[in-house]
Amino acid sequence: MIGDLPWPLAYTVSGHDCRTPAPLGHTAPLATAARQLAELGYDGVEVQVRDVQARDAPAVEGALAGTGLKVFAVATGPVAAQDGLTLTDPSPDVRRHTLDRLLGAARLAGTLGVPLTLGQARGTLLPGIEDLQRVWAERAVNQLAEEVAAHDGVLLLEPLSRGTNPLWHTPEDILAFAAGLPGRAGLVLDTHHLEADGIDFLAVVREHAAVAGCLQLAAATTRGPLQVGDHRLPALLTALREGGFTGWLTAEHTQGGNSAKAAARSWTALAYAAGTGPDSSRPVAEGTSTRPATNPVPRPSRPRTSRPPEETSQP
Repeated sequence: MIGDLPWPLAYTVSGHDCRTPAPLGHTAPLATAARQLAELGYDGVEVQVRDVQARDAPAVEGALAGTGLKVFAVATGPVAAQDGLTLTDPSPDVRRHTLDRLLGAARLAGTLGVPLTLGQARGTLLPGIEDLQRVWAERAVNQLAEEVAAHDGVLLLEPLSRGTNPLWHTPEDILAFAAGLPGRAGLVLDTHHLEADGIDFLAVVREHAAVAGCLQLAAATTRGPLQVGDHRLPALLTALREGGFTGWLTAEHTQGGNSAKAAARSWTALAYAAGTGPDSSRPVAEGTSTRPATNPVPRPSRPRTSRPPEETSQP
């Protein structure tokens, strides 16, 4: 953790199954990214996945072995971003394939003992069939929530900007829908999407912090790495405290051609905002950390209490 902040800091990375690195995450393979992030002082990662099952857990754990990092969540963005699969697609085969992918990700998350996040794979709405698409999405997310609950997990739904995804695009929309889901559900809040809709994200964070598992951070306007002196950050940290936030923070932003520098910038910006950065008269050089370059002590893995369920083949 950074200074006296009570929340761990994660960075977005891509799983081995992704066709290309997630554009808002570290571009290196998972094991390399984990080593770099550990040296910078990060606490863990959110792993973006495309096509996984419970059997992929050892590969993820192995990539992080010896770094001291933990997995904070399994994220499903590449299901839509890389393969174009969504729960509202007019094709029944595409919707079925999407759900199978999401169920596989839920089994991986359950085996790792972490939440599953769902954003753009929900899909978008098309003129003339919006009501039908909502029914498709609601039924599928209910099935997904049942799978997550079977692993005693948590499903976190991300409000997206209206231009990106008008289906449940506000925290209130999602919470109203999530109230009827089986098991535990909550929010992923993202400053970029809230700002894109002109929403007062400080007020949203303060109001919904207690039901948010994660807050994703990026620079305003550019969606790049966080910047030292960003006036939003101290106020945002205060809003999290006042709202009773107990989740984790994730740096999720563009990489600017160099993930090591991007990750260092975001870590340093948060350290300054928390009042624990180095003296302002001696700024940190790009690509370096304010922490000593030592390897953290490995943390024990979460014990598994049951075997993962039998996996079904993909259609």
